[in-house]
Amino acid sequence: MTLREFQALIREMYHDKDAARGVEGTFMWLVEEVGELASALRGGTPDEQALEFADVLAWLATIANVADIDLEDAVARKYGAGCPGCGQLACACPDAEKP
Repeated sequence: MTLREFQALIREMYHDKDAARGVEGTFMWLVEEVGELASALRGGTPDEQALEFADVLAWLATIANVADIDLEDAVARKYGAGCPGCGQLACACPDAEKP
């Protein structure tokens, strides 16, 4: 499944509820899922961690749908040619800098 296919699947399943909740309300659900991922990374099994990664990605796709952003296009534009900071495929930015 591509990122675009995943985002379309999430849209098909949840868009009406997500649109009614709006970006702000949906963002709060994403933050909660990131917290659950943090807990799973600290003490969960690999299966629990995988499920939380999936939840975070699903909520990110949800917000992108509500905001009408194509995630696959956005990722390709920002990272498709390499690091957005230094332009190289293997980032050579100094560790103290965020690329």
